[in-house]
Amino acid sequence: MNDMATPLRLTSLAHGGGCGCKIAPGVLTEILKSSPLRALPAALLAGTTNNEDAAVYKLNDSQAIVATTDFFTPIVDDPFDFGRIAATNAISDVYAMGAQPIFALALLGMPVNTLPMDVIQRITAGGESVCAEAGIPIAGGHSIDTVEPIYGLVVLGIVHPDKLKLNSGARADDSLILGKPLGVGILSAALKQGKLSDEGYQRMLEYTTKLNRPGVELSGMSGVHALTDVTGFGLAGHLLEMSRGAKLAAELRWSDIPVIPQAVDYVKAGIYTGASTRNWTGYGAEVQLGAGIAEWQKQLLTDPQTSGGLLVACAPEIEAEVLALFARQGFADARRIGSFKAGSGLSVV
Repeated sequence: MNDMATPLRLTSLAHGGGCGCKIAPGVLTEILKSSPLRALPAALLAGTTNNEDAAVYKLNDSQAIVATTDFFTPIVDDPFDFGRIAATNAISDVYAMGAQPIFALALLGMPVNTLPMDVIQRITAGGESVCAEAGIPIAGGHSIDTVEPIYGLVVLGIVHPDKLKLNSGARADDSLILGKPLGVGILSAALKQGKLSDEGYQRMLEYTTKLNRPGVELSGMSGVHALTDVTGFGLAGHLLEMSRGAKLAAELRWSDIPVIPQAVDYVKAGIYTGASTRNWTGYGAEVQLGAGIAEWQKQLLTDPQTSGGLLVACAPEIEAEVLALFARQGFADARRIGSFKAGSGLSVV
């Protein structure tokens, strides 16, 4: 048992943190290609195709069940904050399908001989607090004794089949809107190195514990053609998933992309995650960077976001309406960052 006179840092028990501990996209593709896709029922509206954020199964003409799971190792040292971040991140995948969450199941893996019981209790309490904010119960779960602390949720939601938003539905000339700024992974790397300022930590908490509730209302907008959330593969990786699914090219203007100011300071000082480098290795060949894009900007494009923002492809004529929705729900950093055009891949100027 840890001596509480010298509190144990949760992040010291993990090899990575948050969505930065995702398996790299290239490695994941290699793993999954050996898993055959057997005959799928017509009622399965979304599954493994195009890396959708959740599975969706049509129950009847007015209801489809949305199911997802997400869990990871600590991104912060405070146990209550770790629970909050993990829960917010897991629920986001339901919002990213345009669905309303209805209940969750907890996934808990803890080194029970290393962490004091009150620390573990505070992790689960943090997750429960976010579920209460989302208006859903934690109705059960599963726990095991592990080497590293792991926490997350299975989340179930409901959506009308006609209002389901996939990540593959973008159309040529659609505007691209991002709901939260980039840089959470870089702040987490600074924290792990003991260099993150108090202000940086507060910004990190602000964004990682903010529920992506606009997804529910976005589902009712016919001009919203595609929706996803930006997580472990970074903005570039998740945007490439949208681009491949729609068979279109995505174009971004760097100056329009919202970024956490403190993250810029840290990445310019050479602080970023190993996952960012792995992400670029996995999909960098599909990305064309303008001559003015520096290395630190590339690191932000591939920075793994934990509980990142919604990424919306919508008709240009409702762009202002979408941005107004984000503003109304407290997402002051939401911005139009680019558009879709004929072609393939991603370009950043």
